[in-house]
Formats: sequence, structure tokens, C-alpha cells
Amino acid sequence: MIIEDLAYGDSVAVDGVCLTVENILKDGFIATASPETLRRTTLDKEEIQQRYVNLEASLRVGGKVGGHFVMGHVDGIGQLITSEQTASSWEMTFVAPQTITRYIVPKGSIAVNGISLTVAEYQSESSQFTVAVIPLTYSETNLSHLVAGSWVNLEGDILGKYVEKFLTPGNNHHRQEEITTTFLAENGYL
Repeated sequence: MIIEDLAYGDSVAVDGVCLTVENILKDGFIATASPETLRRTTLDKEEIQQRYVNLEASLRVGGKVGGHFVMGHVDGIGQLITSEQTASSWEMTFVAPQTITRYIVPKGSIAVNGISLTVAEYQSESSQFTVAVIPLTYSETNLSHLVAGSWVNLEGDILGKYVEKFLTPGNNHHRQEEITTTFLAENGYL
């Protein structure tokens, strides 16, 4: 359990929201959320007190990195539209705001309540995306407790954010007009 290894000042993701441990209790911890965090996440939603949350300790230096990069910096909230069990998984469809959908691509990654998932399908016209959730992930996270209309924290892919920043005029003083193989090689991508 996460509490056994927790220390004052540690970062813990609560439904994907990175919070700092201020006090450790027998069966939990206390953290303060800033107004910005409350505005962008589900932490200020009334149902938070009546539901399960996902908890994850931050990566320790030298620790194994598996899955996608999830920073714990939630971009906004979305809602579950449908959750349907298939023969081998659950297909869950969410709606997301444009601040997040611009980072969604099929087979790319997105974090839902801090859970790193692969986008199976994306429908830009309806701002909806679908993820296929394997039984282990479904049973070990709060995804199994969501119902249609449930609010979720969403974090777009960090690599997409950096690409967007790099390609936006005015964000890079050394920006080239086009990306070439020479440019990529000079910048460590080939």
C-alpha cells in the first residue's frame, strides 16, 4: 500500500492530480490543493467524497519507467459517455474539452484519472475518444466505479504539448520554417 512508504513532502497522484503530502495519518494523508488545481480538476466536485480515487506515488530516481509519461499535471476534466464490456476488455468513451482534444491522436496516449491509456478511437467532430481497458486495469483502478456522466481528470500527452510549443510561431526563437531530416538529426531525433 502507498501509505507504508509515504514521507512528508512526497508527491502523490490522486486521480492523476499531483499533490504534496503535508501530514501523514494512520490510514491516509493530508494535502492542500491550490485554486488552480481545484479549477482544472475533479477535486472540487461534490462526488469526490463519495467515490474511490486512484493513488500513485511519484517515480523514484532509478525506478522502472513503464507505460506512457504521465506528469500529474491535469489539463482539464471530461465525462464518461459509455462503458461497454467486450469479450476481452472494456471500451470506454469519454468527451473532452478542446484544450485536451488537440493532443489526442489514435494510438496515442492519454491519462484518465491518472491511468495511462492508449486511444483506440478519436472522433474530432464530437470531441470524444475511446480507450480499450484490459481487465487488470479495470479491476485495480476506479474505472470500474465510473458510470455515464462521471467526471474524470484528463491529462494530454506531454510529448504532444512539447511538439505544439515547438511548432507555434513565437515560442522558439530558433524555429526553422520547415522540419527537415537535417534539422531532426542536429536535434537528436535521428
